[in-house]
Amino acid sequence: MDRKNAWKTYTAEELKKLETVNEDYKNCLDEGKTERECIRLTIERIEKAGYRNIEEWIKSGKKVESGDKIYAVCMNKTIAMFHIGERPLEEGMNILGAHIDSPRIDVKQNPLYENEELAYLDTHYYGGIKKYQWVTLPLALHGVIVKKDGTVVPVKIGEKEDDPVFVITDLLIHLAAKQMEKKAATVVEGEKLDLLIGSRPIEEAEGLDKKEKEAVKANVLELLKKYYDMEEEDFFSAELEIVPAGKARDCGLDRSMVLAYGQDDRVCAFTSLFAMLDVEKTERTACCILVDKEEIGSVGATGMHSRFFENIVAELAALSGAPAELTVRRALMNSRMLSSDVSAAYDPMYAEVFEKRSAAFFGKGLVFNKFTGSRGKSGSNDANAEYLAKIRNAMDTEAVAYQFAELGKVDAGGGGTIAYIMANYGMEVIDSGVAVLSMHAPWEVTSKADVYEAYKGYKAFLREMR
Repeated sequence: MDRKNAWKTYTAEELKKLETVNEDYKNCLDEGKTERECIRLTIERIEKAGYRNIEEWIKSGKKVESGDKIYAVCMNKTIAMFHIGERPLEEGMNILGAHIDSPRIDVKQNPLYENEELAYLDTHYYGGIKKYQWVTLPLALHGVIVKKDGTVVPVKIGEKEDDPVFVITDLLIHLAAKQMEKKAATVVEGEKLDLLIGSRPIEEAEGLDKKEKEAVKANVLELLKKYYDMEEEDFFSAELEIVPAGKARDCGLDRSMVLAYGQDDRVCAFTSLFAMLDVEKTERTACCILVDKEEIGSVGATGMHSRFFENIVAELAALSGAPAELTVRRALMNSRMLSSDVSAAYDPMYAEVFEKRSAAFFGKGLVFNKFTGSRGKSGSNDANAEYLAKIRNAMDTEAVAYQFAELGKVDAGGGGTIAYIMANYGMEVIDSGVAVLSMHAPWEVTSKADVYEAYKGYKAFLREMR
């Protein structure tokens, strides 16, 4: 069934709103290139809107009531926000769930070395990437260095106009005959994704010979000491992420698209945040959870498989005066959720991997995937028809442009989201998100219309799902 292109439906006023949402979205992408940065940005915004950390509620013993706004953070990489509704918690929540980690390259814990008077950082890529896409790009370093005394030193190098950038080198075409015969997966190997960060030997200084072995490495260490008061061993307790340098940009002569790093899945995360901030009085408790580690299986303390979210719901139950364990079980079972993650946009350059009748298209709005997984729906949540009907009604009530799609041809591959994890509680869950071109590449493309419709759709879900 053909869906109308949303661009053809907008009034002048709606186009202004669309641009406002997308400008805010691009700013968020620029400020939130790592999970920690996304959490810091989110906290700044929600506290201005009246949200308070659950720790304050626990210490004060104040009872949670309708209209209260509460958030909880896990290790500065995952956050859950709650706008308490009029109905008891055990009757369920309307939950928006997205992930804020994106494919990237991480710096190892013993990374700095010199090879033929070139200094490098040893790396380990994170998530599903085509390794060859990451060479010869201007790259930035983001993250934190944590000293032994607990001091946290933020790092962001490569984003300002006058900042240096970094690069992963590639073999020149003139000598690449054998390299060009390799399969794409091995054209660039993981161990060759090391970051070039210096080539200048340290200058003569007291107690140091200019001809000293590894003088380039010594110079890098000197600079790290100067700018970050960092010793080489501080790499052991550092989290440094390598991401593309540069800002989110309008794409196309018509400025109809956004080109940026990390849109999987921050396009869903930030539009969910925008929707959450616009929620007013609601019957059911509105919830937004932004999580880490989806790209590597939702594992660890900050991934969706952890008990963090369940524990926080238990704290809310206790603060509302309800019996915690039973209330938590009922609240989760009775909840409804949008697992907000991106979908693959139909790309006519690679039409052979798409089934056109079941593909997601640019400009046709928020995408719903009844199921994800791969081949025979392996690893998938499969939403039931009754829930789909409720979703359709909510979207139509708020005049949201939306479409239903699958992730490519049945045997072409596949992917998953956090939906199946939350479905384990017995709640109703469906995948929803924005169609993306070049997903998992260093620079991804979205339609501004779809970004806007995602914001509208998430807001409609929080308001209309009763």
